[in-house]
Amino acid sequence: MASESEKKIGLIVNPIAGMGGKVGLKGSDGEEILQRARELGAVPTSPGRAVDALKRMLPFKGRIEIITYPSKMGEDEAKEAGFDPRTVGRISEGRTTSDDTKHAAAEMARLGVDLILFCGGDGTARDIFDAVDQRVPVLGIPAGVKMHSGVFAINPATAGDLALWFLQGKPTELRETEVMDIDEEAFRKNQLAARLYGYMKTPYEKMMIQSSKSGSVPGEDASLDSIASFIAESMDDNTLYIMGAGTTVRRIVEKVGLKKSLLGVDVVQGHSLLASDVNEAKLLALLEGRKAKIVVSVIGGQGFILGRGTQQISPEVIRKVGKDNIIVVATPGKLASLSGAPLLVDTDDEEVDKMLDGYVKVVTGYGRRTLYRVRSG
Repeated sequence: MASESEKKIGLIVNPIAGMGGKVGLKGSDGEEILQRARELGAVPTSPGRAVDALKRMLPFKGRIEIITYPSKMGEDEAKEAGFDPRTVGRISEGRTTSDDTKHAAAEMARLGVDLILFCGGDGTARDIFDAVDQRVPVLGIPAGVKMHSGVFAINPATAGDLALWFLQGKPTELRETEVMDIDEEAFRKNQLAARLYGYMKTPYEKMMIQSSKSGSVPGEDASLDSIASFIAESMDDNTLYIMGAGTTVRRIVEKVGLKKSLLGVDVVQGHSLLASDVNEAKLLALLEGRKAKIVVSVIGGQGFILGRGTQQISPEVIRKVGKDNIIVVATPGKLASLSGAPLLVDTDDEEVDKMLDGYVKVVTGYGRRTLYRVRSG
């Protein structure tokens, strides 16, 4: 049992979060989609990300009691990280549901935890909100495909660090942050229907918590058009272009006379669309023996260029293409919306993240570039 000096942390891991990312399914909600993800070779990523976060808290081990759910919902990850968790509740072996997440959060609130640390995506955040609302502070370890909410740290390491700061009583603001979610079925049809689901209280440090995703900046159509014209005119017919998601990149593809999936990753060479809405395996196959570049835009409000929403552009794909062949595009207004915060990457590969750390030239108009900082953690 925890002594008065110890802090209680509730740990919830959604073991299937993010499985649809690399295989191009844009989520993992629902049994049918999960089965398709497995058939396509998807493997769980959230358990490892939870362990990475928990290891940052080991220096405080003697003063933390971790309360968690069985097996892959937290027990296994806590033990792997070096903790001796208290396990409550029960789940069906080999299968977890959103109800398990809700029951776990409600039980942890009842047991008086100081913080719920969860690993998942927007759907997991929504389930926890349904169970506890604002009764308990929460902090998300990002592991999903859909990452629109503001309850997440920018990566697992900062999640662990921020949780530790909060539990140690270091000066940390407790802020109401948005829980957002989207209709996955509509998302798979290139329709983005995001909505505000509610607010939860989250330990907040500006450089450690991601902002909620924001939409396009109004009045920047001319900037979008000039960026698209510049990139389209500079494209080499002998180079394969991996085109990321978003309206800015879509405008580029339209400039070469092709139709792009708004929310997927497409591949263009010359004036031909080689593949639309591809997964990681398809990208790796197309890259064999070819010179390639990656074109990505900045997620408004958040600053991510890789690691959110386009997990198909995986660490292995990035290694094959190379840092110098990544083209980042953003309108001046979208960069201004970051208020000086750096661009971010979170590829789930520490070596690749460090490779991307530094400065990158961002195309902001026709022949216009600005040097911008990229931070990996």
